Amino acid sequence: MTTDATTVRERIRANFATLTQSERKFATALLDNYPAAGLASITIVAANADVSTPTVARMVQKLGYKGYPQFHSALLSELEAKVSGPTQRRADWASEAPESHLLNRFAGAVGDNIQKTLANLNSTAFDAAVDLLSDTDRRLYVVGGRITRALADYAFTHFQAVRKRITHMTSSSATWPHYVLDMAEGDVLLLFDVRRYETNLLRLAELAKAHGVRVILITDQWASPVSAHADHSFHCWTPIPSAWDSNVATMMLLEALIAATQEANWPETRARYDQLDEIFDTARLFGQ
Repeated sequence: MTTDATTVRERIRANFATLTQSERKFATALLDNYPAAGLASITIVAANADVSTPTVARMVQKLGYKGYPQFHSALLSELEAKVSGPTQRRADWASEAPESHLLNRFAGAVGDNIQKTLANLNSTAFDAAVDLLSDTDRRLYVVGGRITRALADYAFTHFQAVRKRITHMTSSSATWPHYVLDMAEGDVLLLFDVRRYETNLLRLAELAKAHGVRVILITDQWASPVSAHADHSFHCWTPIPSAWDSNVATMMLLEALIAATQEANWPETRARYDQLDEIFDTARLFGQ
């Protein structure tokens, strides 16, 4: 039994192979509507998942919880963390901050975030996402939200050099229907969304899916609601001793996706790099 995971979702994934068929049924129902499906009483969540109450009780114990109340409390804590703002986040870490320099606490937190992100990264899903990102028969759209638009801009700048047929969607959601109008079945939408999750991004994902677009979501450990519409979701750990979350682990994943996409089409990508350098030289954009 694995109990060192930090969220209920992680514990389910870590212990899924040990669950019985009925326990997996409840676990799947919970993951499909996470964490809402586990926030009612044990009898209600069991009935909603069409399993017995003892099945739920056995599963939560396999996840390392003493009983359903502790499991329920863990889900509530996660829900509270998902909606907390900068002031509350700072209060959370400041009340427990160790007596060490802030740089040391940052380094420890960032290192832990990267380790947890990698530990929960599905390599098969990563490879499948790269297959989509490197397929130039598909137009690639990139978009982010209030905070994550910086990540989207970074992704666009690099993918634009790596491959053709890429569109950077503006940060103004009022313009998004114009992009959706041109989306074709099989195109790819790379979307960034972290807490507090943005309803406009959720609506965009719904519209894109309705057009047959493949959605790749990069989110945090609590998971954006967009994950319900994503073909591939990647969860990056973000907590640091700050009022804000960290994007270090997210950037690590993004750069890995860029590098893998580059390698997948290296002959074509190399030619693009060479041509781009020639254009830079002709335009004299950079000093020698």
